[in-house]
Amino acid sequence: MSTRTTATRRLAVATAAALVLGLGVTACGSDGGKSTGSASGASASSGTSDGGVPKATGDITVFAAASLKETFTDLGKKFEATNPGTKVKFNFGGSSSLATSINSGAPADVFAAASPATMKTVTDAGGANGEPKTFVRNTLTIAVPKGNPKHIAGLKDLTGSGVKVALCAKEVPCGAAAQTALKAAGLDLTPVTLEQDVKGALTKVELGEVDASLVYRTDVRSDAAKIDGVDFPEADKAVNDYPIAALAKAPNKDGAAAFVAYVRSPEAAQVLTAAGFQTP
Repeated sequence: MSTRTTATRRLAVATAAALVLGLGVTACGSDGGKSTGSASGASASSGTSDGGVPKATGDITVFAAASLKETFTDLGKKFEATNPGTKVKFNFGGSSSLATSINSGAPADVFAAASPATMKTVTDAGGANGEPKTFVRNTLTIAVPKGNPKHIAGLKDLTGSGVKVALCAKEVPCGAAAQTALKAAGLDLTPVTLEQDVKGALTKVELGEVDASLVYRTDVRSDAAKIDGVDFPEADKAVNDYPIAALAKAPNKDGAAAFVAYVRSPEAAQVLTAAGFQTP
């Protein structure tokens, strides 16, 4: 074999090796480029944040149990401050009536209920986007006017002669919890009024229209200037879990997901527990 032939073959081998190496580098660079481009595209199209939660923009409509009014109003302001360009709009009321509105097609992004049973009416109708998550718990107490003029010390005192009591309606979570507590105490109580949400029952005490009402501890704490609370042992038998869910027909799906994630965050938990809610 001539020296010229050997040189020619060596050049061919070197060229082939260079081509293979070049193709490998190009392939790696191409895959990396596709991966980076795909991630960027997902972030741009869904507006995801660094934590994987969609970035919130625009209006976010939240249907929430009346007992969440004070804390959610506060959380809404904090959420807006950390998510410029958002506006959280609340509809507070009895969980059962809110669920009915959602199932009837009312436009809402998020539902926070005061009981799993109420949330179930929405999930059973296909109204929730994913599995609802419990974010807090709440327990009942007896709300009485400041100074407790009737000297009410427990549930049994609510059945005394001349004692006027307000309860939530049975279909409302606070009403269902009240019935559970009364059953645990072996008591039969006839209220003078049945209210459609816990704030209504509390207002009756504030106005002096009743001597007591069964409400959540958080409601008494938020109204401590006008109301005293009387704890009772049977309340431990009627603890309400509060689930929250983004809604399937949410007009602002990214906003709904972001707000739900925020409510379940450590920052929100501090606000909720400071108001008297319990962690799940």
